[in-house]
Amino acid sequence: MTITHEDELDGLKEIGRIVANTMQAMAKALEPGMTTRELDGIGRAFLEREGATPAPEATYGFPGATCISVNEEVAHGIPGDRIVAAGDLVNIDVSASRDGFFADTGATFRVPPVLPSLDRLCRDGQRALQIGIAQVGHDRPLAGIGAAIGRFASERGYTLIRNLASHGVGRALHEEPGEVPTWPTRGDRRRMHKGLVLTVEPFLSRGGIWAQEGDDGWTLYGQPPAPVVQYEHTVVATERGAIVVTRPG
Repeated sequence: MTITHEDELDGLKEIGRIVANTMQAMAKALEPGMTTRELDGIGRAFLEREGATPAPEATYGFPGATCISVNEEVAHGIPGDRIVAAGDLVNIDVSASRDGFFADTGATFRVPPVLPSLDRLCRDGQRALQIGIAQVGHDRPLAGIGAAIGRFASERGYTLIRNLASHGVGRALHEEPGEVPTWPTRGDRRRMHKGLVLTVEPFLSRGGIWAQEGDDGWTLYGQPPAPVVQYEHTVVATERGAIVVTRPG
């Protein structure tokens, strides 16, 4: 989507606020002993109160309102009977639509106590996201996002999952530009333009380089197996940089 009018930006900010608040409500409720299905139910109820439609369910028939991935699950985890335990890393990914606008956000949350190395991985995952967002703006190269995140990851001894990319969003959950790598690439000459709406969502890992689909047809697992975190915002490119629309409020 390309924003051309202020009312479009307002609509995008509104659904951005909703998905961000939904994720924060789920994170606040997260505790050992609950199932991921119970956590998803909290998210579904929040979205329903806001008049928003869960995007993965409506768009792809995903069996849940939100994607909840625990530990070895990298992305697209199906809410179910899995019980959250102390020390887990839990990724909550919320995308939804309202009034024809879509927004997408996600983050990895720690269930205390966690190992110091995993705590550091989470902090660096958040830094990787901010580094990627800093590359967003009118007439800047799309490949600049992955180049900057790649430098950060390499300097700190991390890897990046290289088949889970950022993407265009706004009027649909996934739209042009179809794939925006958050790892270094060559030969991509595409440039951002004013008003372009996209996600920035690096998957930072301590060794994983690929996401492989599991037996359920949805859940993705890192290969080789290693801890992975993901942080995601929906942003709009402007001449002054990025507007982040997935802010709670």
